[in-house]
Amino acid sequence: MSRRGITLYLHVHQPERVRDYSIFDVSQQHDYFSETGNNERNNRAVFEKVANKSYRPMNSLLQKLLDTHPEFKLSLSITGTFLEQCEQWAPDVLDSFKQLVASGRVEIVAETYYHSLAFFYSRDEFEKQVVAHKQKIRDIFGVETNVFRNTELAYNDELARWADSYGFKGILAEGWDAVLGWRSPNYLYKPSGTRNIGLLLKNYKLSDDIAFRFGNKDWNEWPLSADTYTEWVQASASDSPLINLFMDYETFGEHQWEDTGIFSFFEHFVAKWLSNNDNQFYTVSEAIDANTPVDEVSMPHTVTWADTERDLSAWLGNSMQHEAMRHLYALENDVMRSGNMQLVSDWRKLQTSDHAYYMCTKWFRDGDVHAYFSPYESPYDAFLYYMNAIRDMRWRIMALHHEGASDG
Repeated sequence: MSRRGITLYLHVHQPERVRDYSIFDVSQQHDYFSETGNNERNNRAVFEKVANKSYRPMNSLLQKLLDTHPEFKLSLSITGTFLEQCEQWAPDVLDSFKQLVASGRVEIVAETYYHSLAFFYSRDEFEKQVVAHKQKIRDIFGVETNVFRNTELAYNDELARWADSYGFKGILAEGWDAVLGWRSPNYLYKPSGTRNIGLLLKNYKLSDDIAFRFGNKDWNEWPLSADTYTEWVQASASDSPLINLFMDYETFGEHQWEDTGIFSFFEHFVAKWLSNNDNQFYTVSEAIDANTPVDEVSMPHTVTWADTERDLSAWLGNSMQHEAMRHLYALENDVMRSGNMQLVSDWRKLQTSDHAYYMCTKWFRDGDVHAYFSPYESPYDAFLYYMNAIRDMRWRIMALHHEGASDG
């Protein structure tokens, strides 16, 4: 059998959170995204906290692993909103990402610039964001993006056909049991209705052992050692060529704090995996190039990597979320016609899927996860501040229209 490869893919993202934007701010203040105040809505403070807990130490560890192990490789997707915050507040973090990519063993994956759900609302806006993201990656890192991932791995057959026609060589999705049935996520697949594109599916069990369960002291496998985890990965790949480990970059240091041992665990795991000459790491492009699709996979309904349902209900599961997105995208034509770049920028920042995520009203385990990530007291507060910002967007559009009419 050929060598087994881990496709490690990490997603890097920070949203611009809406501040406590009250009805009294509408038509008076247009600064929806705060960099002041000592709370969880202070975007700069949140970014700097996560940079210290996650981005700086993890980038340092990844650089060490690249320097130590010539066979170590990984792939990253980095949103435009993250890159803009990096440029403003942490140029050293951006430089460390550039250094990783300059190794030639870190591939950048394409996505929507604003981490948006635009594919499901406006194909024109979606494509503009993909183009803008590709250009941003080109400008900063000097590389091309050849593999695509949609926001939150939100995937269906229609998206795969779009990515295929656009010219991407590969696309990423969740390896969800309800879709795969008896099949394993540890192979390359062909998306239904496509010609040239390969489909890489997340091995969610092994990925989530690190991303969600690692620091949980109630987990019956806690504490997880690098030796044990390597055995699990070896066993999963015993008859297959790939193990696709996909997770948020912030898993390391932010979701799983340093005191859980996550950094040392990961360092030892990489060394342990590569100590076997039959094992290797792939970038996403290499995994696609090295393998032939074993079957065709169809996902007519959208599958994501979030919550127990693995659908869009984390963002579009209640009436508040639907209402917010409906009103947002209803502004598209007026915003674009305005020619006002600040208005366009604010509208696009409001597309970031995190805003809808904060409005989720799920209970039990999924609800706990949403509450952990939300900077608001309740989903209703998130909805209220967001809709006030939408009202102000409408006011700004009308003001620009009247201004243009009077100039005429």
